[in-house]
Amino acid sequence: MATARNLPSYTDGYWWSGDGLRLHYRDYPGRTDRPPLICIPGLTRNARDYEKLAERLAGDWRVIAVELRGRGESAYAKDPMSYVPLTYLQDLEALVAELKLDRFVAVGTSLGGILTMLMASTHPERIAGAVLNDVGPEIDPAGLGRIRGYVGKSTWHPTWMHAARAVAEANAHVYPHWGITGWLDMAKRTHRLTSAGRIVLDYDMKIAEPFRVPGNEAGPDMWRAFDALADKPLLIVRGGTSDILPAAVADRMHAQVPGSELVTIPDTGHTPTLIEPEAEAAIDRLLARVAVA
Repeated sequence: MATARNLPSYTDGYWWSGDGLRLHYRDYPGRTDRPPLICIPGLTRNARDYEKLAERLAGDWRVIAVELRGRGESAYAKDPMSYVPLTYLQDLEALVAELKLDRFVAVGTSLGGILTMLMASTHPERIAGAVLNDVGPEIDPAGLGRIRGYVGKSTWHPTWMHAARAVAEANAHVYPHWGITGWLDMAKRTHRLTSAGRIVLDYDMKIAEPFRVPGNEAGPDMWRAFDALADKPLLIVRGGTSDILPAAVADRMHAQVPGSELVTIPDTGHTPTLIEPEAEAAIDRLLARVAVA
């Protein structure tokens, strides 16, 4: 018999893309008199990336953690060249329409932050606030090169411990102080168990095809898109050792949006998890502004 302790804290939701893909999101309940949060993960990530953030905020805030096409429980695209920001944007617009959301707080990590800026540029009136996690209108080419080097490479592991060790080896520079518990958690957020008993990355390897084409990782003029956030409550989170969001770009973003907050997470690369104490406190300050707006 199920108990309150083992019941999920969210419900699974699904919506359809314009080209017929069944896409998935997690819906954590919260107050209906506040705009919900739409959390958009990075290139190879899924809704589980926001699990701890959502569980902390749920009840006070509704949190909708989406899975882009080709990730997690969302369907894989027939055409790999649809794995581009403008198609993801169309998918998110379909979700907003499906849920009849007039206003929301957008929380975007990496690729999710690019999509947050694009959503703001198309319908700025809907954005009640935004969190850009380790991404901006300009991306460091060194970081892009590193990502292109590993995205789409299929691997598998026989046990979760093997997966955790592989994740640790690849990301030790990002989270230098993590122990095995952190690496196991990350492995379970980024991998899935197949029916054959293999542990594999939880995304379509074909997402790498358009990403390897220069220019397909973002949109056209991202500074113009970023300007759509100029009058919104805005939090910019940067990993102190990030190779994606240069410090100078983060400083320029902060300067261009009066009232924005820039928080740097020390000894952290790309990307912060948003459950660091500094990030949690900053998110709470942002949401306090949204709540009284």
